[in-house]
Amino acid sequence: MSRVAKAPIALPKGVTVEIAGQNVTVKGPKGTMGWTVHSTVAVCQDEGAIKVAPAEGSNNAWAMAGTTRALLNNMVVGCGTGFSRKLNLVGVGYRAQAKGNVLNLNLGFSHPIDYPMPEGITIETPSQTEIVVSGADKQQVGQVASEIRGFRPPEPYKGKGVRYADENVLRKEAKKK
Repeated sequence: MSRVAKAPIALPKGVTVEIAGQNVTVKGPKGTMGWTVHSTVAVCQDEGAIKVAPAEGSNNAWAMAGTTRALLNNMVVGCGTGFSRKLNLVGVGYRAQAKGNVLNLNLGFSHPIDYPMPEGITIETPSQTEIVVSGADKQQVGQVASEIRGFRPPEPYKGKGVRYADENVLRKEAKKK
């Protein structure tokens, strides 16, 4: 049985949830998100909390209930406070600049990289070597951060590249004669 599914999801102030059959819609100050719940899972709302339980007694239903609870919790947190991911640029001449709906990256290539911001995602550059990706959808924030990191992943010899702020890059020793 899933221990995750047994915990109720507390709703913060300003976040409302509408449940219509298997469709769940979460509205909050950061946006609106909707999702269709699997048929083996039942979702109900009572006293400012969302409860998730399996609709059937099979083992797969408990697993789906745990997954559903985690995804619904991410929707509630995302619509309430949002998610963000910070990236750092390490390398001489590596720069980032947000211009409107485009992130301009200079990563040591012969050409600059223009990355268009997806809808629902905001990208800020507090300094030339920092990028902050934020939005309501946790999966989309992580995907955009991963795509930006993929332009120039950190290399193991000098550590140059785009890395997450909390990432630890293992360094290799150079070849010796």
